Amino acid sequence: MFMSKISRFTENVVTLAKNAVGGRGEVAAPQGGGGFADYAIVSLHCLRIYLEESYREALDLLSEMPQILAEIGLEKADIPDHSTLVKAFDRIKMKVWRVVLRLSAQLHEPSGHAAMDATFFDCENASKHYCRRTNYRVQTLKTTALVDTETQAVLDVHCTTGKRHDTQLGWQLARRNAGELHSLAADKGYDWKRLREKLREEGVRPLIKHREFRPIDHAHNARIDAALYGQRALSETHPF
Repeated sequence: MFMSKISRFTENVVTLAKNAVGGRGEVAAPQGGGGFADYAIVSLHCLRIYLEESYREALDLLSEMPQILAEIGLEKADIPDHSTLVKAFDRIKMKVWRVVLRLSAQLHEPSGHAAMDATFFDCENASKHYCRRTNYRVQTLKTTALVDTETQAVLDVHCTTGKRHDTQLGWQLARRNAGELHSLAADKGYDWKRLREKLREEGVRPLIKHREFRPIDHAHNARIDAALYGQRALSETHPF
C-alpha cells in the first residue's frame, strides 16, 4: 500500500517537475561531468518532504526503492550525496518552486472559496557551524498560505523574514489569485477596510471579521456567512 502511494506521488511529482523546469528528454543523472537534471533534483526534494525525513535519511530510504528511483530516471548508483542535494536546493530559484506549487494545485478542482492564515517557523535549530559558514542569521520565517477550503490544496504561499503586516501580505496573495476566487476568509488580523474594498473590486467576497470596538463592528460580524467563515480554520491545520 505504501509503495503504491509513494509511486503515484512520484509519478505526479516527476511530471510536475518536468513541466516546471522544461526538462523533458533530459537525462536525470550526470553524464560526462555534468550535473543532475533540475527536474530530478526537484523530484528528490519533493520526495524528501513526502517521506518527512532529513536529506541523508531520505536518500538512504530511496536507495532501497529502485522502482521509485526509476520513475525519476535514476539508479541506485546515481543517488547523490546528501550535501549535493542541499547545494542543489540552494541553486534552484524560488520561481521554479512557485510553478510547481501552482501546477500541483491544478491537480485539484478548486471550489473558489479560500482561507488565509500565517504560521511562524522557528529556524534557530540550524547548527552553529552551518550558521557561521553560511552567515545564516534567520531566526523566524513567517509563512502565509492561501488554501482552498474544500480540497485543502495550497493555492499560494508567501514567505518573509521581515516585518510586514498581515493585511499587506494578504492583499499580495489575494491579488495574484483573485481571478480564481469567489470568497476569501481570514481572521481579525486581516481587518482592514481597504483590503475588503480591494477584494470586492476584484470580484472576491471578503469574509474577514472586524475587530470589535463599536456596536457596528458586531453587526458586520453577525452578517458574515458562518458556514463559509467556519472553514477558515482549515488553513490553520494544514500540514505544510
